[in-house]
Amino acid sequence: MPLGTWLKAGTTAAALVLTMAGAATAAPAPAPAGESAAAQAAAVTLRYDDSRAAGWETAIAAGVASWNANVSNVHLVEAAPGTTAEIVIVATTGWPQATLGPVRPGRQVRVELGSQAVDQGYNKTRIAAHELGHSLGLPDTKPGPCSQLMSGSSAGTACTNATPNATERSRVQSAYASTIAALATTDDRILVDAP
Repeated sequence: MPLGTWLKAGTTAAALVLTMAGAATAAPAPAPAGESAAAQAAAVTLRYDDSRAAGWETAIAAGVASWNANVSNVHLVEAAPGTTAEIVIVATTGWPQATLGPVRPGRQVRVELGSQAVDQGYNKTRIAAHELGHSLGLPDTKPGPCSQLMSGSSAGTACTNATPNATERSRVQSAYASTIAALATTDDRILVDAP
């Protein structure tokens, strides 16, 4: 067999192995309008554990739903009891904060949903979606308008927007776009979202 045929066969086999290896972490996610089924099938599944976030369950569910409806390369699901989660969410008395991702399957970041922000009038769902955005690799964009989810507290207490804008969606899509990107490490910085 000619060398070119061997190389082509080897490349095809390697691609198949990488595809099969990625299948363990792939799960279908609701594709935003215009996304193909192939793009949807390649989503990275990240589990979250909110068992220590009493009082935030509704806000977390809404924040997760917002991200799942707006990006297709990553899909957030609640971790089954007793399983390890990539995103650990806890309720605290301080200001909301989170480890800056993008978190990868098998790694772990922490989100703290602080009641101090709620006491000052900030919207719980926006807080949850914003902190999840940090876990997905988005830094703060302060100061910023309400239309930017990652503008956080700088948008003011009247802002209830919990939907990432086009730029934020694009950045998360890029962060989870390929198998090679999945090898990147998580930034261990903790972002505190006090005004």
